[in-house]
Amino acid sequence: MCVDDRPTISTLTLRHRIPDDWAADPWAEVRPLIDGVDVLKEVHPAGLAPSRRYWTGPAETWPLTATETPRRVMITEPACTSGCCGALYVTVRRVGDRVTWEAWENTGDVTAVPPDFRFDAAQYEAGLARAAADRDWEEPVDTVARLLERTLAASGWFERWGCVLTGVSPRREEPGLPEELTSPEGVDVEFRQDRGPGAGTNRYGYELFVVRDQPAEEQARRLADRILSDDPRKTAELQEG
Repeated sequence: MCVDDRPTISTLTLRHRIPDDWAADPWAEVRPLIDGVDVLKEVHPAGLAPSRRYWTGPAETWPLTATETPRRVMITEPACTSGCCGALYVTVRRVGDRVTWEAWENTGDVTAVPPDFRFDAAQYEAGLARAAADRDWEEPVDTVARLLERTLAASGWFERWGCVLTGVSPRREEPGLPEELTSPEGVDVEFRQDRGPGAGTNRYGYELFVVRDQPAEEQARRLADRILSDDPRKTAELQEG
């Protein structure tokens, strides 16, 4: 009788999900399913997978990119902080035509960890590329935030005024609050101006609003025109000195 002792090759699928409690990060999480199973939920049920905002740069910067050099990755963390309630870590590396997930570490109250996994490298990398390109999960507020960030970053407008764009993010309705206490959906834009050695930093922000019944492209263009029409230090709200 011949026993097949070759290691099992698993399939990785990445799914975008907007968390029920998104206060820690307004973007969707990119959640890994292994052979169709959310194996991370079993050992770190309160954990959120790496945020969509980490999947916008080149492939080498994506959270789950595998290289020949092993990388320790925080694969889920709580809505508070990893130092508060612990997180789940895995070491990711590429060995030839395989990608391995191994050396798991769970620093939460439940210390169980998933088993090690092996993936076909070509399938694995294709899955990462699909997740980075996926827009189907977006709600209008996500699309406006993405398009607005792209326009502002390419404009060089903040640099003209000695400022640095530090973030553009969707702002969703607060979960669980009565309607009268809920702020409308929108986009938050943040930037800063360093005033020089010893002088501190000024931080500014725009609180912009988004509606669901107008094309996201038009809304992003209109909001960009508003910001790019004047010195942003005059039109934005000064948040702190």
